[in-house]
Amino acid sequence: MNHSVVSEFVFLGLSQSREVRLLLLVLSAVLYVASVMGNTLIVFSVASDPHLHSPMYFLLAGLSFIDLGACSVTSPKMICDLFRKHKVISFGGCIAQIFFIHVVGGVEMVLLMAMAFDRYVAICRPLHYLTVMSPRVCIFFLAAAWGLGVVHSLFQLAFLINLPFCGPNVLDSFYCDLPQLLRLACTDTYRLQFMVTVNSGFICVGSFFVLLASYIFILLTVRKHSAGGSSKALSTLLAHITVVILFFGPALFVYTWPHSNSQVDKFLALFDAVLTPFLNPLIYTFRNKEMKAAIKRVCKQLMMHKRIS
Repeated sequence: MNHSVVSEFVFLGLSQSREVRLLLLVLSAVLYVASVMGNTLIVFSVASDPHLHSPMYFLLAGLSFIDLGACSVTSPKMICDLFRKHKVISFGGCIAQIFFIHVVGGVEMVLLMAMAFDRYVAICRPLHYLTVMSPRVCIFFLAAAWGLGVVHSLFQLAFLINLPFCGPNVLDSFYCDLPQLLRLACTDTYRLQFMVTVNSGFICVGSFFVLLASYIFILLTVRKHSAGGSSKALSTLLAHITVVILFFGPALFVYTWPHSNSQVDKFLALFDAVLTPFLNPLIYTFRNKEMKAAIKRVCKQLMMHKRIS
């Protein structure tokens, strides 16, 4: 970065059409506000309601918290840029976006694996559930998720340390990420692009297949249970599987497809940044009676506080 003469990068944005930008502005703003409110409500409900003080909801609150970060890393600037003709981001801001994007992605990946393990223990080892999923183990999972997320992100940024940026500064996107930025360096980055693809792609593919295999195993185990328990467990598992597909789908395409279309990349990035954090609270709350009851209790308490004040 000491060799860089580029002080800012220019985004081409999502579309040149004014009508499309206006539509995206409305949809993105509504989904962003809804994502922030929904995930905040889940975190607050789990923290304040004693009925939700269990390992599953602890991990769910961790996922909702990281979803707050996921929708806030790129969405606010993208929404503001829809107003502007000249869309720019400073060099430092670009690096910060890359750092937080990969931190959030790494943390969410580990949390999804922790939630799969939680469901495995709950369904396949129910008598040992409270022993295996103790508060210490839950805190360990959360700390490991954040630690691995930060390490992964720093490892990704290591590819940029000595790269010179001496001229081209236009990104055909609405946010910064490594594959796009490496193409603008004033040197041959073919090997670095390959390493980034292998690193992020291998992690995404590996984690996805581990999760897929674990859920298949759990579903096979569920078939041996009673009809009532099987129905409840199946509903919970379907919610988890849906979230896994929503999270890994765009990431697998972006990081394992080296010459993908920029318009497709933009659509998937928009889906991942705005829609997925919005859908996660809906998926978990609509399929979970305890969570819906807790949210109703929290809303009633908030209404009572407002009336008193």
